[in-house]
Amino acid sequence: MVDLTDLRTDQTDGSGQLPRAAGRPARSGRVSAPLRVGNASGFYGDRSTAWREMLDGGELDVLTGDYLAELTMLILGRDRLRDPGLGYARTFLRQLEGCLGTALERGVRIVTNAGGSNPAGLAAAIGSLADRLGLTAAIGYVEGDALARPDALTANAYLGAFGIAACLDAGADVVVTGRVTDASLAVGPAIARFGWQRDDLDALAGATVAGHLIECGAQVTGGNFSFFTELPDGGHRPGFPIAEIHPDGSSVVTKHPGTGGAVTVETVTAQLLYEVGGPDYLGPDVVSRLDTIELTADGPDRVRVSGVRGTPPPGTLKVGVNRLGGFRNSMTFALCGLDIPAKAALVRGQIEAAVGTPGLEFVLARTDHPDAGDTEAASALLHVHLRDGDKARAGRAFSAAAVELALASYPGCTLTTLPGDATPYGVFTADAVPQDAVEHVAVLPSGERVPIAPPPVTCLQGSPVQQNALTGGPSLHPHPHRTRRGALGELVGARSGDKGGDANLGVWARTDAIWVWLRGWLTVERLAELLPETAPLTVERYELPNLRAVNFVIRGLLGQGVAASTRFDPQAKALGELLRSRVVDLPTALPPDLAPDLAATGRATA
Repeated sequence: MVDLTDLRTDQTDGSGQLPRAAGRPARSGRVSAPLRVGNASGFYGDRSTAWREMLDGGELDVLTGDYLAELTMLILGRDRLRDPGLGYARTFLRQLEGCLGTALERGVRIVTNAGGSNPAGLAAAIGSLADRLGLTAAIGYVEGDALARPDALTANAYLGAFGIAACLDAGADVVVTGRVTDASLAVGPAIARFGWQRDDLDALAGATVAGHLIECGAQVTGGNFSFFTELPDGGHRPGFPIAEIHPDGSSVVTKHPGTGGAVTVETVTAQLLYEVGGPDYLGPDVVSRLDTIELTADGPDRVRVSGVRGTPPPGTLKVGVNRLGGFRNSMTFALCGLDIPAKAALVRGQIEAAVGTPGLEFVLARTDHPDAGDTEAASALLHVHLRDGDKARAGRAFSAAAVELALASYPGCTLTTLPGDATPYGVFTADAVPQDAVEHVAVLPSGERVPIAPPPVTCLQGSPVQQNALTGGPSLHPHPHRTRRGALGELVGARSGDKGGDANLGVWARTDAIWVWLRGWLTVERLAELLPETAPLTVERYELPNLRAVNFVIRGLLGQGVAASTRFDPQAKALGELLRSRVVDLPTALPPDLAPDLAATGRATA
């Protein structure tokens, strides 16, 4: 979910909060026991055995699977263009074949967005699978997210959770969706279990945070964790997560006993900072206030998430649009030894003379080391990319031009890539439509189509307030410290990711003392010094003191999105680790041994 521009304001007091919603306990007239929601997939291509591991590992009420990302919708849209019967995540069917009977036997309900561009098609395929296996399964699905856009391969509104809840209320064993928000896969079952209504904003917000925490699978249980060496198994095979959601929307994040990784306050903090913007986490059903979250250790591999406040959602839905942008190709030259810049300039001139300059991009990666003892260590890499609307120019004409330089260019000319044809690439953009302009429909197991009304109360969302420590006031300026040189990552963790052409970079402090320093030290200007590629871009900075964290949103870092990006790290997944690796002046009063081993202890927020 990203910031949206609302188109209307209804029945609010100007602050965005319902007059009686703040602090009001959620209705819980159905069941008081917590709902155990597991996740078995964080992306299209995640661990194939995770569904079986989660079903066999312990008790669950619901098992979810998240398969969709911006790039995935492009892939599935191209699948459906070739075959109208496709457009869904086919790997899910293979995973379900060995698990559907177990889930039905144990009463574990399955909710997944693997429907992609064709939820009805996947629902029908699951029905056929059940028939072939001799099983009886009630299958519902949610549709209405697909929108018609000129020249778009896919255009999908991010729907909320109430359509999922309607299918579960009607007895569905399996619910398939297209593009809903990732967190909705967990929020929908909670709505169905506890009977929440549209104005149970705090409960909806709490469940949304729980859904966000488990939506990326093992990323909350130690996967991709800055301090992976502190994990009990060294991060070898983290288990998949579970959220125990309570009637008030609070939750406990955990995992099955005996699985790898760990659930600590820090692993949870890392995932909270993933692909978010300001403190207002916008969704179709509620705006969740990330600055109200309280995290507390609740025993081994258990972290309690409470205190989350919600406000009415925007009157608009985010729409993700994928268009075919043209064709692309890449070749890489290895430049060894001396005169690296001159060698790169020679290749550039030769390639430009052969195919022309439009659409060409040259990236010189200085991976070479002086006085190296082997060829690889002595070599830099020159990546040459070409994007063009003409497949022939971007295809063999380009790659052949590169190969033809093998005996006619710089000394030691070597290519690391084979010549190949061009491949199509997509361009992702996002916009918004009014919620009441989208026909959100739950198709029940009986076949009945139930329209899902938009929220009756919405709120105009203003621009989030940024906080730059340079102008934040005296309280943000700690007294000067004696310093030592060291990697920033000795004191802080980080997690980064992509949203279309933008990147987010969340940084958290390991102790309260480190937070006092970090809050005043890590400014937008400092970030530009440490990560020079951010200097010419618009960078937004947000503080989350309750998480001892600063989050940066870097606009335009990824260009036209991951499918079109030629950046070495096209999804900015390593941006946080790059920042942590920078050597800076660290306060001597904050040695690395003060950082707690939170894999064992956890902490409470300030």
